[in-house]
Amino acid sequence: MGYRSVFAPGLMAGKVVVVTGGGSGIGRCTAHELAALGAHLVLIGRKLEKLQQVQHEIAEDGGVASIHSCDIRQEDAVRQTVAAVMAAQGRIDGLVNNAGGQYITSLASISAKGWQAVLDTNLTGGFLMARECYTQAMQQSGGSIVNIVADMWGSMPGMAHSGAARAGMVSLTETAALEWAHSGVRVNAVAPGYIASSGMDHYPPEQGPRLRAMAGTVPMGRFGNEAETSAGIVFLLSPAASFISGTTLRIDGARPQVRMGWAAQHATALAVAGRDAVKAFDGFHRAVVPKVFSV
Repeated sequence: MGYRSVFAPGLMAGKVVVVTGGGSGIGRCTAHELAALGAHLVLIGRKLEKLQQVQHEIAEDGGVASIHSCDIRQEDAVRQTVAAVMAAQGRIDGLVNNAGGQYITSLASISAKGWQAVLDTNLTGGFLMARECYTQAMQQSGGSIVNIVADMWGSMPGMAHSGAARAGMVSLTETAALEWAHSGVRVNAVAPGYIASSGMDHYPPEQGPRLRAMAGTVPMGRFGNEAETSAGIVFLLSPAASFISGTTLRIDGARPQVRMGWAAQHATALAVAGRDAVKAFDGFHRAVVPKVFSV
């Protein structure tokens, strides 16, 4: 059994796509789908053992991936890593700027060091990767960049540092789309909402009840999954999105539109109806349920 993508087999054949944060979560899932569609995946992350595991999985499924350990917050490391990818592959057709992370804390409790760490990971690192992929590869041959942001519309309480960084990345996406269009480069963003991903396992155990209750605030009455997010990313990388640039695709079940009382009403109605249009798309054959939901 392989990845059950909705896209045509061979869609990404001959393409080289870089995925940062490719060792887990949405990055891992996206790497699997792109590999299943024929792309050569370049997985980038800080922990080599996680990348090796995903590389092994992709190989078992008949795909091809190479790996590079890199801290995307370090300018020289990013420059050297992209140069190494170009030396090995000769091209970069796509970049999925997925690496990121944050922690839950109140705005008043965030230290300057903690604030800077989250901005470096979620904004500066993405900028460095995009800039180097553009200047070393895409400026000459074109390509597509997808920046992964987050559902920060209307505020991001408990994660103000991440909200600020993600909002900055949306603005960066729009600017890059304008400045790099003349090189045949498209730049878009995907904003996942509440997605059941391994990233949830990094939060403290005491956050479990809060995380599990979040589905009740989504009009569709459930969490999204990694495959539903990956599908949006693949679409924006694909030729079908050739006239889409500078936009942010939200994958969030209409959560930012919630007003008092409406989420519960819609969730109940949809759960009872079980309509096909809103059922979870279970495309990733190697998906793992986050530990927070196994209690």
